[in-house]
Amino acid sequence: MTLKSLMKCTRNMLSRYISKWFYDKWLPFNATNSPYFLPMTNVIQRVGPGVKPTTAYELSGLIWDKEVEEVRKWIAKYKQVWSRTCITLMSDGWLNKVKKEYINFLTFLSSKDVLGKKKDSNFLVRLYDQIVEEVGDKHVVQFIMDNTSACVF
Repeated sequence: MTLKSLMKCTRNMLSRYISKWFYDKWLPFNATNSPYFLPMTNVIQRVGPGVKPTTAYELSGLIWDKEVEEVRKWIAKYKQVWSRTCITLMSDGWLNKVKKEYINFLTFLSSKDVLGKKKDSNFLVRLYDQIVEEVGDKHVVQFIMDNTSACVF
């Protein structure tokens, strides 16, 4: 067997196992376009056999905490430019899997639990006022929201 045919055989095996994981977890195929997919496969190739894969416990614990900290640092850097660029405050309401209602504030990267609240214009004004207070009113130039029906007086 030539080196070229060995590499082709190995790649086919790798592709089959990756595809089985995608099918089993119902992952969208365009997840391979993620900027993290290729680096992940490169690291897996480099570490070689014998290295145990990450467990669900590790993913939900220490590794999760490190990722959250990295995102917090990114957000802090992002907030530093607000004084120069200003922001658009966007909100989007949604229900999670257990029908708990949230309103996400996308620019601010925040989420508010609104379960059981009457989502009328008064509530939304108070909620936006709270977010503007947290963000700083001098940074906000406009609002975009999907709750238009709640704003009818």
